[in-house]
Amino acid sequence: MSQLPPYTLSPFNRCRAVVVGAAGYSGAEIVGILLQHEAVDVVGLFASASRAENVLRFDQLFPRFRGWTDLNVHSTSVTEILALEPDVVFLATPHEASHDLAPVLCAQGITVFDLSAAFRLRDQAAYPKHYGFSHAHPQWLEKAVYGIAELNRTAISKAQLIAVPGCYPTSVVLALRPLVDAELLASTPIIVDSTSGVSGAGRSPALKSLFCEVSQQAYGVFTHRHQPEMIQETHADVIFTPHLGPFDRGILSTIHATLRPNIGESHIRETLCAQYASEPFVTILKAGDWPSVSAVQATNRCDIGLAVDPTRNHLIISSAIDNLIKGAAGQAIQCMNIRFGFAETEGFSAPAVSNAVSIGAHS
Repeated sequence: MSQLPPYTLSPFNRCRAVVVGAAGYSGAEIVGILLQHEAVDVVGLFASASRAENVLRFDQLFPRFRGWTDLNVHSTSVTEILALEPDVVFLATPHEASHDLAPVLCAQGITVFDLSAAFRLRDQAAYPKHYGFSHAHPQWLEKAVYGIAELNRTAISKAQLIAVPGCYPTSVVLALRPLVDAELLASTPIIVDSTSGVSGAGRSPALKSLFCEVSQQAYGVFTHRHQPEMIQETHADVIFTPHLGPFDRGILSTIHATLRPNIGESHIRETLCAQYASEPFVTILKAGDWPSVSAVQATNRCDIGLAVDPTRNHLIISSAIDNLIKGAAGQAIQCMNIRFGFAETEGFSAPAVSNAVSIGAHS
C-alpha cells in the first residue's frame, strides 16, 4: 500500500477506517461518529493492544449502538489490520502500544490518527520522565503533526501521522495560543485549573472513580503529564493543576494570566473572535456568559468565555469541552476530515455553532 497524498482515497472516494481501542470510551466515540460519516466505511474494530479480551460484538460492549453495526471487536493483530487495507487507522490505545503500532502502520502508507501521547511531545528525552518509556522513533516525532485542527490545519492536511492532542491541552491551547501569538500576555506564569469528568481516567476500574467514591479533588499537582504538552503548544510558561470532578464527561478549564500594559478586554475578544470567526466548533461567548460542561456535552465544540480586571491587568478565561469528543474522538475525526478533504463537520450529528452572533455582540 503506497503512501496516500493529501485528499486521495480508496476507489469510489470512500475512506476505509479501522479503530484500535474500540472497547474503550474514546474508541467507542470514534466508532459512533464514523458510523454517521457519509464517506467512511468502518472495516475493522480491535481492542486495545494492552488487553487480551474475548471477541465481542461492538454493540454488546456498548448497547447504545444496537442496530448501528454488527462488527466484532477483535484482539489487536497488525496482520489482520493490514489485511483489511485501511486508508486510516485510529489508535485509541495506551501510549506504549501506539508507540509500537504507529510506525509499522505508517510504513505501509496508512494515515494514522493517534489519540495517545506517544507522538505529541517533540522532545524525545521527555518520554521517560513523563510517560515512563524510552522513545525509539525520533524520526516519527519529527514527522508527526500536532492535531489541533483550528490552529494547524495546513500541516494536518498533508500529514501521515497525526498526534491528536490531549483533552486538557485542547481546552487550554485553543483559549491561549492566539493570545500568546498576538503578544497580549505578560511573561509571567499562566495558571490553569481544569476539572475533568471521570471518563477521563478511561474505562479500567479504579477505586477513586467508583460511583460512591468519586469526589471533587486535585491530583497530579506539578506532575501531570499534560503540562509539558501545554507549554510546548501554547509557547508559554503554564502551571497546570488538574481536578477530578463528580460527573461523567467534560472538562472545564479556568485560566489566569496577566496582560501586558495597555491591553484590555476588547483586545482579547477581538483577537479570539478574529482567530475563530470561521471555525465551526469554537464559540467565543458574549460578555457575561460563561462556558459549562453541560452546554458542550456530546459535541465537538469548545466554548470560551472571558473577563478582564483592568485594575490588576488580570485576565480570566474559561473554556469547556467534552473530553471524549473535542478532547479525543471528535478532534481525531475533524483532523481526518481535514486530511482527506471532507467537510470538516461531516460525521457530527449536532449542528456547528456560528460565531457570527458572538462577534456581533462584541462589536
